[in-house]
Amino acid sequence: MSLTNKILLGMLLGVLVGVIFNLLLGVDDPQTVPTTSYGQWIQTVLINGVLDTIGQIFVASLKLLVVPLVFVSLVCGAASLGGHNRMGALATKTLLLYLMTTAMAIALAMGVAVFIQPGAAVDMALSSTYTAPPAPSIKQTFLDIFPSNPVQAMAEGNMLQVIVFSILFGIAISRTGGEIGSNMKTFFEHLNEVVLKMMLLLMQLAPYGVFCLLAKLFANIGFAAITDLAKYFFTVLFVLLLHGFVVYGLLLKILSGLSPIIFFKKMWKVAVFAFSTASSNATLPVTMRTVEHDLGVDNKVSSFSVPLGATINMDGTAIMQGVATVFIAQVYNIDIGVSGYLMVILTATLASIGTAGVPSVGLVMLAMVLQSVGLPVEGIALIIGVDRLLDMVRTAVNVTGDATVSVIVAKSENMVDKTRYDDMKLNAEIDPV
Repeated sequence: MSLTNKILLGMLLGVLVGVIFNLLLGVDDPQTVPTTSYGQWIQTVLINGVLDTIGQIFVASLKLLVVPLVFVSLVCGAASLGGHNRMGALATKTLLLYLMTTAMAIALAMGVAVFIQPGAAVDMALSSTYTAPPAPSIKQTFLDIFPSNPVQAMAEGNMLQVIVFSILFGIAISRTGGEIGSNMKTFFEHLNEVVLKMMLLLMQLAPYGVFCLLAKLFANIGFAAITDLAKYFFTVLFVLLLHGFVVYGLLLKILSGLSPIIFFKKMWKVAVFAFSTASSNATLPVTMRTVEHDLGVDNKVSSFSVPLGATINMDGTAIMQGVATVFIAQVYNIDIGVSGYLMVILTATLASIGTAGVPSVGLVMLAMVLQSVGLPVEGIALIIGVDRLLDMVRTAVNVTGDATVSVIVAKSENMVDKTRYDDMKLNAEIDPV
């Protein structure tokens, strides 16, 4: 069986096993301790022991590649482009497209939510309070983009700072010239091959890691959480799928002229992987390989646009914010008006950059959005129960957006191998080692 099919099978079996465990435990709250001895054994040994351990090892093994992959790949791309004026154009196009798709995502989400009204009939008391983490100031946001210590930035996984340092380092190599510049460029190109080979080695763990992650998740998710918020849950899910397929498909066709059908066929395995890990950073190695190998995007573009997208592209999160804002406003019976909706679009779009390096970024951004229009931040407690499951779908949408923008920007710079893009034989696999 191919590795891609093994990952898909691991995902399906993980969901099935998780649901069976949840039914055996008979609890809807993951914090509830099972009363039976076999239930306690399942919870302690299997779910919190074996499944959680293997799942965390798998995610950690993927994340260990993120900084080396971004640094080495981006240095290679910047070294190739540093002697030209195209780096500035690439960066500008990429950033503007990410901001545009985020604004479109939240506007679409609010439009659908206003029409469906997921919170109109909800009479739900706050079961808990939510304290919003502090959001960084605008000044601090810009200061945090530029590293004072690149080694510390890499150690802490601060991707915006790693990206800035990598670009500067690559440009410096291209400007050095001569034998030194040529040798350094060759060294990083060889190192890039080593990092990719390491990724292929670790990907052999993917089917088992995906199985454990999803089995643990569905073992702990009670169905009551979804049924209580069914209208909100399915509204967010509908907008995510609408944006992921229709909006991205139209943008790809209009702005690049390339086939959306081929694009989605080649991206499905990345979306499945992103859904399983719920982490754009953990999916980054797979996204970059698919964008370059399957979609034919030049490394000079993908090495910049894909890591930047994994850091600041928050389309899926923006959709959650749009629906959640309307939902919370309807639950509290507060009319924020047209000006309020416009403020939400502006705040969420700008916050997609400003909160990129903050833990629990989706909830931090949502707290900022709610505060900007005078809605109670405590309302976030209403939706936390189903947010983890929706986060998986949001991540799949985010990585699809990263690839869409990469292809569009590359096509505008004539850096897409059209023959490779159209070749469906390249769709199949992550190459075995």
